[in-house]
Amino acid sequence: MTNPNIAFGKLVASLRQSAQLSQEELADRAAIHRTYVSQLERGLKSPTLVTLFRLSKALGTTPSKLVRQLETDLDGI
Repeated sequence: MTNPNIAFGKLVASLRQSAQLSQEELADRAAIHRTYVSQLERGLKSPTLVTLFRLSKALGTTPSKLVRQLETDLDGI
């Protein structure tokens, strides 16, 4: 089974790149540190609920859509 942290990180990176944002821009929009975005994208950290909500808003989506996409990605593996 794929690690959910890694799958979440790939999803965030993909959404960030689709939005043409740098890690620093995403971090600024989400009010989190750029190195934390990097750690999330590499699957080294798990987001808190607060971070999940901040990231989803910064990416122009909702937390439920992010989680639903994560579930889909994990089921497809």
